[in-house]
Amino acid sequence: MILVTGGAGFIGSHLIESLVQKGEEVLCLDNFDKFYAPEIKEKNIAAVLKKRNFVLIRGDIRDEKCLKDIFGRFPIEKVVHLAARAGVRASLKDPILYANVNISGTLRLLEFSQKKKVRSFILGSSSSVYGVGAKVPFNEDDPLLNPISPYAVSKIASEFYGRLFHQTYGLPIIILRFFTVYGPRQRPEMAIHKFTGLMESGEEIPVFAGGKTERDYTYVDDIVGGILNALEKGFGFEIFNLGDSRTVKLPYLISILEAELGKKAKIKNFPDQPGDMPVTYADITRAGEMLSYSPGVQIEDGIKRFVKWYRQKNY
Repeated sequence: MILVTGGAGFIGSHLIESLVQKGEEVLCLDNFDKFYAPEIKEKNIAAVLKKRNFVLIRGDIRDEKCLKDIFGRFPIEKVVHLAARAGVRASLKDPILYANVNISGTLRLLEFSQKKKVRSFILGSSSSVYGVGAKVPFNEDDPLLNPISPYAVSKIASEFYGRLFHQTYGLPIIILRFFTVYGPRQRPEMAIHKFTGLMESGEEIPVFAGGKTERDYTYVDDIVGGILNALEKGFGFEIFNLGDSRTVKLPYLISILEAELGKKAKIKNFPDQPGDMPVTYADITRAGEMLSYSPGVQIEDGIKRFVKWYRQKNY
């Protein structure tokens, strides 16, 4: 059985659908946090709720009693840990909460996984760990010296705990650093989703730092493909970037949205936003060689798919 934490979220729900379709026994643990509307997450997993090879547990990774029950009752062999308090900017307002969820929660999950002797623990991390000043493209061996948000620090700490649990207890660990994932079900506060909603309603979109930021946007299907490949591998400890390995400047992203929506963006400029990285750019050489990872959805096609989903969604 595969345990997916945060399985009702954006990436997790797509992963679970793929795993269930493949016939895997899947256990989803999610606390339906109110960071964004819980009913969105309910809809995310609606299609798998009645599947015989799917079990949903409503609980929190910080809850020792909950984890003890899960690891005691279910034959968990692999863990995909995607549960996290997300959002770079939001972490600046409540760093303690981010530490509690992303560090303490991960540590508790690692502890139970080690005792259960799971065969693989996949830890979802973030491009935010590279911080500012790193050479581009970002390589997995780059030192993590300049994180600029509590969120980034919390993900670095969780990675270090993963390494420690491998070195000390022999727990097999694969760390996957995701780069600006987008696509259907993307969280509503993330740029592509937020911009789409505001442009559809004729409202202004907020643009920070003069629109000079660049992002390595990665379509969710490509990320899920990388996770599925990682689940099939038998590594002891590895770190992989999962990105598109192409930077997209914000003005170009907006122009693609304008073309797909058939509407001109109304832009409201703001100064630099604390916590925002100026650029993210993944070196995916290692993932390509060791995970057979090969992203296939370019930003132009991905935005087309996202807009189609956005206009058909019922929430």
